[in-house]
Amino acid sequence: MADVAFPDEAETRARWGNFAWTAENAAQATKIIARYPAGRQRSAIMPLLDLAQRQVGAETQTQGWLPVPVIEYVAAQLDMPFIRALEVATFYTMYNMAPVARYHVQVCGTTPCMLRGSDDVMAACKNKGLIKGKTTPDGLFTLTEVECMGNCSSAPMVQINDDNYEDLDYDRTVAILDALAAGETPKPGTQEPGRHTVEPLGGPTTLKEMVSGNHDYRGDW
Repeated sequence: MADVAFPDEAETRARWGNFAWTAENAAQATKIIARYPAGRQRSAIMPLLDLAQRQVGAETQTQGWLPVPVIEYVAAQLDMPFIRALEVATFYTMYNMAPVARYHVQVCGTTPCMLRGSDDVMAACKNKGLIKGKTTPDGLFTLTEVECMGNCSSAPMVQINDDNYEDLDYDRTVAILDALAAGETPKPGTQEPGRHTVEPLGGPTTLKEMVSGNHDYRGDW
């Protein structure tokens, strides 16, 4: 989460008290709930909270967050107590409980990324005006330090909205931030030239045919 404090309740309710699904998202919500057996609709809470956060993001031109009235709306649709929905929203860091910027920069600071240079990634963010736990004055970036996001083989990495950027250093981080600020779309994934995914630097040593296609190895064994 960008901030653990809830925004002013009166202001939040004035802005989001009448939240309702768009026609497209209402149809999507119905499809999501239908995945679960009758009487188990509360199991849809996580995807519906994500859908709601994305709708808020679309309306605010940000990554999105979950105002309390929005959580109440989702809970009511699932016939579950608000506190149960709030427990989910505050447990998982994928949900933002306070407004974030257009680009939510989440830097992994866990040991593998730290050993591979996450301090340089954080320094690049700082020198571009990003402050941990804060949003830049232009509303473009929110910086958060998070725990492991499962990209240890291509550390250090950051997640920016829905995209991961891996094999970073100071200069590569600056280049990504500059591209986003300029309205460009930097290439997600590994930033190491010639690297495909997380194979060893210099190329894969096993399953080489899988780099360019879904090779069937059964005939080779």
